[in-house]
Amino acid sequence: MMKFLFMMMFMIPLCLMKNMFWMVQMMLFFLMFLFMNLNLNIMNFNNMSYMFSCDLISFSLILLSIWICSLMVMASENLLKLDFYINFFLFNVIFLLIMLYLTFSVMNLLLFYLFFEGSLIPTLLLIIGWGYQPERVQAGMYLLFYTLFGSLPLLMGIIFIFGEFNTMMIYFLKFYNMNLYFLYISMIFAFLVKMPMYFVHLWLPKAHVEAPVSGSMILAGIMLKLGGYGLLRVMVYLQEINLKLNYIWITISLVGGLYISMKCFCQVDMKSLIAYSSVAHMSMVIGGIMIMNYWGYIGSFILMISHGLCSSGMFCLANINYERLHSRSLFINKGMMNFMPSMSLWWFLLLSSNMAAPPSLNLMGEISLINSMVSWSSVSMFLLMMISFFSAGYSLYLYSYIQHGKYFQGLYSFYMGVSREYLLLILHWYPLNILILKSSYISVWF
Repeated sequence: MMKFLFMMMFMIPLCLMKNMFWMVQMMLFFLMFLFMNLNLNIMNFNNMSYMFSCDLISFSLILLSIWICSLMVMASENLLKLDFYINFFLFNVIFLLIMLYLTFSVMNLLLFYLFFEGSLIPTLLLIIGWGYQPERVQAGMYLLFYTLFGSLPLLMGIIFIFGEFNTMMIYFLKFYNMNLYFLYISMIFAFLVKMPMYFVHLWLPKAHVEAPVSGSMILAGIMLKLGGYGLLRVMVYLQEINLKLNYIWITISLVGGLYISMKCFCQVDMKSLIAYSSVAHMSMVIGGIMIMNYWGYIGSFILMISHGLCSSGMFCLANINYERLHSRSLFINKGMMNFMPSMSLWWFLLLSSNMAAPPSLNLMGEISLINSMVSWSSVSMFLLMMISFFSAGYSLYLYSYIQHGKYFQGLYSFYMGVSREYLLLILHWYPLNILILKSSYISVWF
């Protein structure tokens, strides 16, 4: 695990050199394929080095992080054209990737907290430095204060655990049972804010709308998964108390997911609609983790991976339209099938994955989650049914509104999609629909 960290650290000087934009991207792809060929024993933590190690959850999320970061560079060609602080941008991406890599691979709870919070800084710089509107500073503040408000109790909880059990190793803590209310709340609240759970989700749509395409991709692709990863790790030693209190979080998530799904129909900004759909999907993930059964864990993990690819691809599509029309409004982005017919195929493919159509990985995740929640309580069937129905509804609404209809008369001429953009979309869609063929691999681990 250490060798990959060193490779990323030695890429930093490369970022600060001239004309190295595509070189950095190629190196990220190279790192991706090196990491993909890691020899993994799926039953346990392995590939140990000092304080780092890797099991299937870490492996998949690190792989997703490297993949999304390399695609972020590919999507940000506009910055290269404008020469807009391009070296600092690359440095920011690599620094963010290092933070994410350390968060997912570290074994010590305190170090996990440190890197979990550390990934906030480059994200904030992305939003404030390369965002579009002046409101990006306010969006950055929302992101910062929501996250910090949730995570300070987490730090106190980790220190308390060290005081009680004299260890912070995630692997050893599974032998303890911590049946304490305040510890439980302090340990999970930070992750629920990061997911985000309904009621503490307001930072997410703001951050997405103001962020540049790379910021949106990393927020949707990886940042929301940090919360899910944290929950999967801490639930192991909070089992007993979680079984008493899980109904609170599941109820909030499912009712909130339904409300947010309906709110998607009110959006007039493409990015805002995609951001709210992320909240609806993550609410199902929270439900699956909190129920703590086999299907729930599998489903939440698969949906996290698939949502990372799918949502990131949809933000890329929204940005492709924004670069042409300089607007994300649904009233101006109409009748795009006339101008970019090939792009409307990609809109269709990614939006159909978003509403969990086969053969996407989302389908497998949602089936597992619905299975787990209905086995917990048959009453949840109604809410799950509505969330699934509305997710198809707002996906079709977005597609039909953008692609069909009478196009805006004030449009100037613009060019169609270029090969870089189609490659970018293929690299989102292909793993999303091919990974389902190896779904047995994930189920074996759990």
